[in-house]
Amino acid sequence: MSRVSHSLLAQPQVRLGVTLTALVLILAMIGPALAPVSPQSMVGPSYGPPGPGAMLGYDYLGRDVWSRLLHGGRSVVWMSFAASALALLPGAIIGMVAGFSRRRLDHAVVWATDVLLAFPDLILVLLVVSMLGRQPWLIVLTATISFLPGVIRLARGLTLGISSQEYVEAARLMGYPYRQIIVHEILPNIAPPLLVQFGIMLTWAIAIFSVLSFLGYGVAPPTADWGLMISENRTGLMIQPHAVIAPVVMIGFFALGTNLIAEGASRAKARIKPRRSAARA
Repeated sequence: MSRVSHSLLAQPQVRLGVTLTALVLILAMIGPALAPVSPQSMVGPSYGPPGPGAMLGYDYLGRDVWSRLLHGGRSVVWMSFAASALALLPGAIIGMVAGFSRRRLDHAVVWATDVLLAFPDLILVLLVVSMLGRQPWLIVLTATISFLPGVIRLARGLTLGISSQEYVEAARLMGYPYRQIIVHEILPNIAPPLLVQFGIMLTWAIAIFSVLSFLGYGVAPPTADWGLMISENRTGLMIQPHAVIAPVVMIGFFALGTNLIAEGASRAKARIKPRRSAARA
Protein backbone atom coordinates (compact mmCIF):
# COMPACT_ATOMS: atom_id res chain seq x y z
CA MET A 1 0.00 0.00 0.00
CA SER A 2 2.93 2.36 0.67
CA ARG A 3 4.16 1.86 -2.88
CA VAL A 4 0.76 2.82 -4.22
CA SER A 5 0.58 5.92 -2.00
CA HIS A 6 4.09 7.05 -2.94
CA SER A 7 3.43 6.54 -6.65
CA LEU A 8 0.15 8.42 -6.39
CA LEU A 9 1.44 11.44 -4.50
CA ALA A 10 4.40 11.72 -6.86
CA GLN A 11 2.02 12.82 -9.61
CA PRO A 12 1.16 16.56 -9.75
CA GLN A 13 -2.33 15.89 -11.05
CA VAL A 14 -3.09 13.62 -8.10
CA ARG A 15 -1.89 16.24 -5.64
CA LEU A 16 -4.17 18.75 -7.34
CA GLY A 17 -7.04 16.27 -7.21
CA VAL A 18 -6.49 15.61 -3.51
CA THR A 19 -6.40 19.34 -2.82
CA LEU A 20 -9.65 20.04 -4.68
CA THR A 21 -11.44 17.07 -3.15
CA ALA A 22 -10.23 17.92 0.35
CA LEU A 23 -11.39 21.52 -0.12
CA VAL A 24 -14.90 20.38 -0.99
CA LEU A 25 -15.04 17.80 1.80
CA ILE A 26 -13.90 20.30 4.41
CA LEU A 27 -16.44 22.84 3.19
CA ALA A 28 -19.21 20.22 3.29
CA MET A 29 -18.30 19.11 6.83
CA ILE A 30 -17.69 22.41 8.59
CA GLY A 31 -19.54 24.76 6.24
CA PRO A 32 -22.88 24.72 8.10
CA ALA A 33 -21.13 25.83 11.27
CA LEU A 34 -19.66 28.83 9.43
CA ALA A 35 -22.88 29.99 7.77
CA PRO A 36 -23.81 33.50 8.95
CA VAL A 37 -27.58 32.93 8.67
CA SER A 38 -30.01 30.08 8.18
CA PRO A 39 -30.07 28.80 4.56
CA GLN A 40 -33.88 29.05 4.57
CA SER A 41 -34.11 32.61 5.93
CA MET A 42 -35.23 35.32 3.50
CA VAL A 43 -32.96 38.16 4.57
CA GLY A 44 -32.56 40.28 1.45
CA PRO A 45 -34.05 41.33 -1.87
CA SER A 46 -34.73 38.84 -4.65
CA TYR A 47 -31.55 38.41 -6.71
CA GLY A 48 -29.86 41.04 -4.57
CA PRO A 49 -26.22 41.76 -5.49
CA PRO A 50 -23.28 41.04 -3.19
CA GLY A 51 -22.81 43.51 -0.37
CA PRO A 52 -22.00 43.86 3.32
CA GLY A 53 -23.19 40.73 5.13
CA ALA A 54 -23.85 38.88 1.85
CA MET A 55 -20.57 38.23 0.03
CA LEU A 56 -22.32 36.28 -2.77
CA GLY A 57 -25.60 38.19 -2.79
CA TYR A 58 -29.09 36.74 -2.53
CA ASP A 59 -31.02 34.12 -4.50
CA TYR A 60 -34.43 34.31 -6.14
CA LEU A 61 -36.21 34.28 -2.76
CA GLY A 62 -33.81 36.66 -1.05
CA ARG A 63 -31.89 33.96 0.81
CA ASP A 64 -28.18 34.35 1.47
CA VAL A 65 -26.27 32.51 -1.28
CA TRP A 66 -23.12 32.10 0.83
CA SER A 67 -25.06 30.42 3.64
CA ARG A 68 -26.81 28.09 1.21
CA LEU A 69 -23.50 27.27 -0.46
CA LEU A 70 -21.99 26.31 2.90
CA HIS A 71 -24.95 24.05 3.67
CA GLY A 72 -25.44 22.66 0.18
CA GLY A 73 -22.45 20.34 -0.07
CA ARG A 74 -23.41 17.71 2.48
CA SER A 75 -26.09 16.05 0.39
CA VAL A 76 -24.03 15.55 -2.77
CA VAL A 77 -20.95 14.48 -0.77
CA TRP A 78 -22.56 11.84 1.44
CA MET A 79 -24.84 10.51 -1.30
CA SER A 80 -21.96 10.20 -3.79
CA PHE A 81 -19.68 8.41 -1.33
CA ALA A 82 -22.51 6.19 -0.08
CA ALA A 83 -23.60 5.05 -3.55
CA SER A 84 -20.01 4.36 -4.66
CA ALA A 85 -19.03 2.49 -1.49
CA LEU A 86 -22.23 0.44 -1.39
CA ALA A 87 -21.67 -0.63 -4.99
CA LEU A 88 -17.98 -1.42 -4.51
CA LEU A 89 -18.16 -3.94 -1.67
CA PRO A 90 -20.94 -6.31 -2.83
CA GLY A 91 -19.95 -5.85 -6.47
CA ALA A 92 -16.38 -6.93 -5.75
CA ILE A 93 -17.52 -9.94 -3.72
CA ILE A 94 -20.01 -11.11 -6.34
CA GLY A 95 -17.51 -10.60 -9.16
CA MET A 96 -14.71 -12.49 -7.39
CA VAL A 97 -16.96 -15.41 -6.44
CA ALA A 98 -18.40 -15.63 -9.96
CA GLY A 99 -15.01 -15.39 -11.66
CA PHE A 100 -13.45 -17.95 -9.35
CA SER A 101 -16.29 -20.47 -9.57
CA ARG A 102 -16.63 -20.50 -13.39
CA ARG A 103 -19.85 -22.45 -13.09
CA ARG A 104 -23.56 -21.79 -13.38
CA LEU A 105 -23.22 -18.94 -10.91
CA ASP A 106 -20.81 -17.22 -13.27
CA HIS A 107 -23.25 -17.52 -16.19
CA ALA A 108 -26.13 -16.23 -14.07
CA VAL A 109 -24.11 -13.23 -12.87
CA VAL A 110 -23.02 -12.37 -16.41
CA TRP A 111 -26.61 -12.55 -17.63
CA ALA A 112 -27.91 -10.36 -14.79
CA THR A 113 -25.21 -7.73 -15.30
CA ASP A 114 -25.89 -7.65 -19.04
CA VAL A 115 -29.54 -6.89 -18.31
CA LEU A 116 -28.70 -4.06 -15.90
CA LEU A 117 -26.06 -2.63 -18.24
CA ALA A 118 -28.77 -2.17 -20.87
CA PHE A 119 -30.13 0.74 -18.78
CA PRO A 120 -28.01 3.92 -18.71
CA ASP A 121 -27.23 5.00 -15.14
CA LEU A 122 -29.03 8.34 -15.22
CA ILE A 123 -32.09 6.95 -17.05
CA LEU A 124 -32.46 4.13 -14.53
CA VAL A 125 -32.23 6.50 -11.56
CA LEU A 126 -34.68 8.95 -13.13
CA LEU A 127 -37.15 6.14 -13.89
CA VAL A 128 -37.14 4.77 -10.35
CA VAL A 129 -37.19 8.15 -8.61
CA SER A 130 -40.02 9.47 -10.79
CA MET A 131 -42.17 6.44 -9.91
CA LEU A 132 -41.30 5.85 -6.24
CA GLY A 133 -40.32 9.28 -4.94
CA ARG A 134 -37.15 11.20 -4.28
CA GLN A 135 -36.21 10.16 -0.79
CA PRO A 136 -32.40 10.38 -0.39
CA TRP A 137 -32.06 6.70 0.61
CA LEU A 138 -33.99 5.62 -2.49
CA ILE A 139 -31.86 7.79 -4.78
CA VAL A 140 -28.67 6.36 -3.25
CA LEU A 141 -29.97 2.78 -3.49
CA THR A 142 -30.95 3.21 -7.14
CA ALA A 143 -27.58 4.72 -8.02
CA THR A 144 -25.89 1.84 -6.20
CA ILE A 145 -27.80 -0.69 -8.28
CA SER A 146 -26.86 1.14 -11.47
CA PHE A 147 -23.16 1.04 -10.50
CA LEU A 148 -23.15 -2.64 -9.47
CA PRO A 149 -22.87 -4.21 -12.96
CA GLY A 150 -19.69 -2.30 -13.78
CA VAL A 151 -18.02 -3.33 -10.52
CA ILE A 152 -19.12 -6.95 -10.91
CA ARG A 153 -17.86 -7.21 -14.48
CA LEU A 154 -14.54 -5.60 -13.56
CA ALA A 155 -13.99 -7.84 -10.51
CA ARG A 156 -15.00 -10.92 -12.46
CA GLY A 157 -12.69 -10.17 -15.37
CA LEU A 158 -9.75 -9.47 -13.09
CA THR A 159 -10.45 -12.62 -11.08
CA LEU A 160 -10.52 -14.74 -14.22
CA GLY A 161 -7.04 -13.50 -15.09
CA ILE A 162 -5.61 -13.91 -11.58
CA SER A 163 -7.17 -17.34 -10.94
CA SER A 164 -5.31 -18.81 -13.92
CA GLN A 165 -1.92 -17.90 -12.41
CA GLU A 166 0.31 -20.69 -11.20
CA TYR A 167 0.34 -19.59 -7.56
CA VAL A 168 -3.46 -19.66 -7.42
CA GLU A 169 -3.55 -23.12 -9.01
CA ALA A 170 -0.95 -24.24 -6.48
CA ALA A 171 -3.11 -22.95 -3.63
CA ARG A 172 -6.04 -24.95 -5.00
CA LEU A 173 -3.96 -28.14 -5.24
CA MET A 174 -2.73 -27.63 -1.68
CA GLY A 175 -6.33 -27.68 -0.50
CA TYR A 176 -6.73 -24.09 0.68
CA PRO A 177 -10.40 -23.10 1.19
CA TYR A 178 -11.90 -21.02 -1.60
CA ARG A 179 -12.56 -18.16 0.79
CA GLN A 180 -8.91 -18.05 1.84
CA ILE A 181 -7.72 -18.10 -1.77
CA ILE A 182 -10.05 -15.26 -2.71
CA VAL A 183 -9.11 -13.12 0.31
CA HIS A 184 -5.35 -13.74 0.35
CA GLU A 185 -4.50 -14.43 -3.30
CA ILE A 186 -7.04 -12.66 -5.50
CA LEU A 187 -8.26 -9.63 -3.56
CA PRO A 188 -4.83 -8.01 -2.99
CA ASN A 189 -4.10 -8.18 -6.73
CA ILE A 190 -7.39 -6.70 -7.91
CA ALA A 191 -7.70 -4.04 -5.18
CA PRO A 192 -5.90 -1.24 -7.11
CA PRO A 193 -8.20 -1.48 -10.18
CA LEU A 194 -11.21 -1.63 -7.87
CA LEU A 195 -10.08 1.57 -6.15
CA VAL A 196 -9.75 3.21 -9.55
CA GLN A 197 -13.30 2.08 -10.31
CA PHE A 198 -14.42 3.60 -7.00
CA GLY A 199 -13.00 6.96 -8.09
CA ILE A 200 -14.76 6.71 -11.44
CA MET A 201 -18.07 5.84 -9.75
CA LEU A 202 -17.63 8.74 -7.37
CA THR A 203 -17.22 11.14 -10.27
CA TRP A 204 -20.31 9.72 -11.99
CA ALA A 205 -22.30 9.86 -8.75
CA ILE A 206 -21.49 13.55 -8.32
CA ALA A 207 -22.75 14.23 -11.84
CA ILE A 208 -25.88 12.08 -11.43
CA PHE A 209 -27.00 13.56 -8.12
CA SER A 210 -26.29 17.11 -9.28
CA VAL A 211 -28.30 16.55 -12.47
CA LEU A 212 -31.16 14.99 -10.49
CA SER A 213 -31.33 18.05 -8.24
CA PHE A 214 -31.20 20.34 -11.27
CA LEU A 215 -34.08 18.46 -12.90
CA GLY A 216 -36.13 18.54 -9.71
CA TYR A 217 -35.81 14.85 -8.81
CA GLY A 218 -33.09 15.18 -6.17
CA VAL A 219 -33.11 16.82 -2.76
CA ALA A 220 -36.44 18.53 -2.13
CA PRO A 221 -36.59 22.30 -1.52
CA PRO A 222 -36.15 24.33 0.61
CA THR A 223 -33.14 22.16 1.56
CA ALA A 224 -29.87 23.72 0.44
CA ASP A 225 -28.23 21.68 -2.31
CA TRP A 226 -25.73 22.75 -4.96
CA GLY A 227 -27.60 21.19 -7.87
CA LEU A 228 -30.90 22.59 -6.63
CA MET A 229 -29.34 26.05 -6.29
CA ILE A 230 -28.39 26.00 -9.96
CA SER A 231 -31.91 25.00 -10.99
CA GLU A 232 -33.64 27.55 -8.76
CA ASN A 233 -31.55 30.53 -9.82
CA ARG A 234 -30.84 29.85 -13.49
CA THR A 235 -33.55 32.26 -14.63
CA GLY A 236 -31.70 35.11 -12.90
CA LEU A 237 -28.27 34.20 -14.21
CA MET A 238 -27.85 37.52 -15.99
CA ILE A 239 -29.04 39.47 -12.93
CA GLN A 240 -27.27 37.66 -10.09
CA PRO A 241 -24.76 35.15 -11.53
CA HIS A 242 -23.13 34.33 -8.16
CA ALA A 243 -26.14 32.24 -7.13
CA VAL A 244 -25.46 29.90 -10.07
CA ILE A 245 -21.71 30.16 -10.61
CA ALA A 246 -20.78 29.42 -6.97
CA PRO A 247 -22.45 25.97 -6.80
CA VAL A 248 -21.27 25.17 -10.34
CA VAL A 249 -17.68 25.83 -9.26
CA MET A 250 -18.01 23.63 -6.17
CA ILE A 251 -19.53 20.74 -8.12
CA GLY A 252 -16.82 21.17 -10.76
CA PHE A 253 -14.06 21.13 -8.13
CA PHE A 254 -15.46 17.97 -6.55
CA ALA A 255 -15.88 16.10 -9.84
CA LEU A 256 -12.51 17.26 -11.18
CA GLY A 257 -10.71 16.33 -7.97
CA THR A 258 -12.07 12.79 -7.83
CA ASN A 259 -11.46 12.31 -11.54
CA LEU A 260 -7.81 13.40 -11.25
CA ILE A 261 -7.28 11.01 -8.33
CA ALA A 262 -8.87 8.11 -10.22
CA GLU A 263 -6.82 8.82 -13.34
CA GLY A 264 -3.63 9.02 -11.29
CA ALA A 265 -4.47 5.79 -9.50
CA SER A 266 -4.94 4.00 -12.83
CA ARG A 267 -1.46 5.07 -13.87
CA ALA A 268 0.05 4.11 -10.52
CA LYS A 269 -1.41 0.61 -10.51
CA ALA A 270 0.11 -0.09 -13.91
CA ARG A 271 3.57 0.30 -12.39
CA ILE A 272 2.95 -2.11 -9.53
CA LYS A 273 3.65 -5.80 -10.11
CA PRO A 274 1.09 -8.42 -8.99
CA ARG A 275 1.44 -9.42 -5.38
CA ARG A 276 1.89 -13.02 -4.25
CA SER A 277 0.93 -14.24 -0.82
CA ALA A 278 3.80 -14.85 1.59
CA ALA A 279 2.04 -18.02 2.74
CA ARG A 280 3.23 -19.77 -0.38
CA ALA A 281 6.85 -18.79 0.01
